[in-house]
Amino acid sequence: MSEYRILTMNFGSTSTKAAVFQGEEVLCNETLRHSREELAPIKTLAENAEFRLPLILSFLERNGIAMDSLDAIVGRGGLTRPIQSGTYMVNDAMLEDLLACRYGTHACNLGAILADKVAKPLGLPAYVVDPGVVDELCDLARLSGHPDIPRRSVFHALNQKAMARRFAAENGKKYDELNLIVAHMGGGITVGAHKQGQVVDVSNGTDGEGPYSAERTGSLPFINILQLVESGAMGDTKDLRKLMSGGGGLAAYLGTTDGRAINERVQQGDEYAELVYHGMAYQIAKEIGAMGAVLCGKVDQIILTGGLAYDEMLMGWIKEQVSFLAPVTVYPGEDELTALKEGAERVLRGEEEARTY
Repeated sequence: MSEYRILTMNFGSTSTKAAVFQGEEVLCNETLRHSREELAPIKTLAENAEFRLPLILSFLERNGIAMDSLDAIVGRGGLTRPIQSGTYMVNDAMLEDLLACRYGTHACNLGAILADKVAKPLGLPAYVVDPGVVDELCDLARLSGHPDIPRRSVFHALNQKAMARRFAAENGKKYDELNLIVAHMGGGITVGAHKQGQVVDVSNGTDGEGPYSAERTGSLPFINILQLVESGAMGDTKDLRKLMSGGGGLAAYLGTTDGRAINERVQQGDEYAELVYHGMAYQIAKEIGAMGAVLCGKVDQIILTGGLAYDEMLMGWIKEQVSFLAPVTVYPGEDELTALKEGAERVLRGEEEARTY
């Protein structure tokens, strides 16, 4: 089996992550942090891309990676129109939508743009893999309660799909043969029902669904939100957005988003910290239970992943409530750069065809 040399890139609002793989070997891997002062002059996505490109080229040079030794470039997918799961060749239509921020503004839009900028002069393929807008919802899952507000599929598709495939491979199965529930638990939390390779329902944390997390409120009683707005406590919709996605969850209850610090407070006897932290586990377990209903109780495995999965106490609370439904596997952390590499490899090896946007 050929061992392809692949550059992978994942861009966050204040970080640039890059790695070069050759087969299973990580030749180099770095995370660069960017200060507010560095980013302050940048006003557009195109300017952001021009700022990041020299950083990627310098990363390769610093680690002795010759440009002509690479076989493919792959970046984290951005906010495009809803698409099917898979590995996509970066093309002009995708770049046009991302540069215009037609479907949303986020640093993840840089993945395809930078992959193209690095790959094109070298005549190499540029890919994105399982962006967060992967949409495989069944028709029933799209109904929200009002026709003007359909439910959307936005979730941690890259890591959820990668961990589901990992479990299948480790157990001699195919992903599309299994019914799985995958809970990604990081800064945001999403829980997906994977039915024979399709995520047919998912809690969309971006739109405010599902459990509360580090900074997000998750689902809230709607009438209470209206009362809060009518009381004048909220200045405008921007303030409300900030409360729900940045000023809620653990940050609102406990003044911190650090799960390790909260765990320590619990160990020291802080009963309120335990109540709130356990409450998050309770809500995650409820969402897992809901996805069990989506799969009609036919669940082969529950997979817990993301940064919070390192916390054995938190995972213990969740297991206590959901293990009746199916066995539980914990894959702590999220290795998105590896997941990107694996998506490109599947295409390069002919295991699947690259999709066209």
